[in-house]
Amino acid sequence: MEKTAYFTSHNIEEKVAEWYARKEIFQHRYERYPFEPADSALLIMDMQKYFLAESSHAFVPSAPAIIPGMKEIIDLFHKGGRPVIFTRHLSDDSPATMLNWWKDSTPGDDERSEIISSLDTTEGIILEKSTYDAFINTDLENILRSKEITDIVICGVMTHLCCESTARSAFNRNFNVFFPIDGTATYNESFHNATLLNLSHGFATITELRRLKEAFH
Repeated sequence: MEKTAYFTSHNIEEKVAEWYARKEIFQHRYERYPFEPADSALLIMDMQKYFLAESSHAFVPSAPAIIPGMKEIIDLFHKGGRPVIFTRHLSDDSPATMLNWWKDSTPGDDERSEIISSLDTTEGIILEKSTYDAFINTDLENILRSKEITDIVICGVMTHLCCESTARSAFNRNFNVFFPIDGTATYNESFHNATLLNLSHGFATITELRRLKEAFH
């Protein structure tokens, strides 16, 4: 499997504009399902050293490029008094299928499992999970229901694994899912594009971070 930095600090805006214009990823257009900040929560998936440190074998080359936009949307959610939930993937309770598949683990006492320091988690909720889907064996749904959330914005890593799995699960639990093109990253462009295409057909509204940010003003 090839890893590529398909998003960089220099090309991400141009790349996102190009993808957003592609008709095949818009079975449901942003305008059809307008984003309402007052009804929303932001879910930041697995932004841990395990995926963000260049020394890690699991490093996602495009992930650094999504951090600036992610920090801006986190700040807007905080200022708007909207929930921000950070997931932290830990292998302590992962099913055997996942451990057998990846041949590696990130236990809670491993420094690599920590969320990167450039993201301020102090005002958010940290949710520990043990598999791709952030709803499985966690309090995520209870947290969202208790806050009367109807819309979820999903950002983080990896696009085609935890982010996509959680988006599908959220849809099946009757949440409206907003999936910004420049809000997630994975190992290569093919994986990323496949997720956008599949989710747009029946699970999520594909959008851009800038469009979500505009809704706060």
